[in-house]
Amino acid sequence: MKDISIYFKPVNLGDTEYEKVQLGNTIISVDDASDLKKGSLALVFVDEYRNSKIESHQDSFSYILDKFNQLEAGDWQMPIYCLGKINPGKNPSDTFIALKEVVAELVKNGIIPIVIGGSQDLTFGMYQGYEKLEQTVNLMTVDAEFDLGDPDDEITAKAWLNKIILHKPNVLFNYANIGYQTYYVKDEELDLFNKMYFDAFRLGEFYSNPKMVEPLVRNSDILSFDLDAIRSSDYKANSKDSPHGFYGEDACRIMRYAGLSDKLTSIGIFNFQSNSVFVKQDANLVAQMIWYFIEGVHQRKSDYPKGTKTSYTKYRVTVNDFKDEIVFYKSDKSGRWWMEVPYPNSENLKFQRHLMVPCTYDVYLDAVKSDMPNLWWKTYQKLI
Repeated sequence: MKDISIYFKPVNLGDTEYEKVQLGNTIISVDDASDLKKGSLALVFVDEYRNSKIESHQDSFSYILDKFNQLEAGDWQMPIYCLGKINPGKNPSDTFIALKEVVAELVKNGIIPIVIGGSQDLTFGMYQGYEKLEQTVNLMTVDAEFDLGDPDDEITAKAWLNKIILHKPNVLFNYANIGYQTYYVKDEELDLFNKMYFDAFRLGEFYSNPKMVEPLVRNSDILSFDLDAIRSSDYKANSKDSPHGFYGEDACRIMRYAGLSDKLTSIGIFNFQSNSVFVKQDANLVAQMIWYFIEGVHQRKSDYPKGTKTSYTKYRVTVNDFKDEIVFYKSDKSGRWWMEVPYPNSENLKFQRHLMVPCTYDVYLDAVKSDMPNLWWKTYQKLI
């Protein structure tokens, strides 16, 4: 593995000592990142806020790392590294390049980067890291708005998604958002998402059915979490002072689902602000979100249905006015469901990893009632 240590400097914790059972005695700090083990996780802090209205603070990430180190370690078998802090380059674009190189090298070598930022436009740097993998990816955000922006404008923390959609080479297969709040979203943005067959779900839809997020995140390669999606009662530095949003425990639930996903290979938590008088409480929330993600990774079942499917129960469903059967698979390990969407051009293998679409048991039940799954149709449209 290429040594990426040149991009980092340590997060300063002073002479803080931790008890034997705490994560502070488990986390591995490294000076040479070329020896990281496959199957591990790496904390990557990125001190880049210049495309936002958030002010950087030299101790921003010390609060988070200290709170994380105080948590008790789970029965985790995989190593957890703290690579340190990527300092801003001369321009934000330089920081994106550094993050791109770090994410690409880690993911290529089977290491999950947990990126803590910094403003959410850093998601663009994470996304660029997947270009070298030569595979299309799915991006999911947890956000109260879409941060779409105008294609002609410079990238900012509130206008970065267009840069991903229009970026060449384009490796984006699907984009999904959970938790948007309608009064922050333009009608034309929703129209664009519908035309591109993207997935977007309001905050209220989540609270009507919280388990809906699980197959969405199970279908994602990258998760980008905007802390402003959490209501101000639980995340005190919410820049909108919003009374609405996810509760802290629901943020942790989403992070655990993300950890459980065999497909997900990187995650980012963004827009952490350290200028709040409640900074330690906010840092504690972020630390616990990271803890739940790692707990999810520890509990992965490695049951993504690829190759032989002998350990799955196969169901064939006939839907009225549809000439082909819809095929579902249920994992014998976890009880989770997938739906197979046939690729219309068997000679092109570009989208092979997207043909098995995570779904819920309810989607199968609807198909049994001859209700064509919207998820099947949207996926098929993207394939053609």
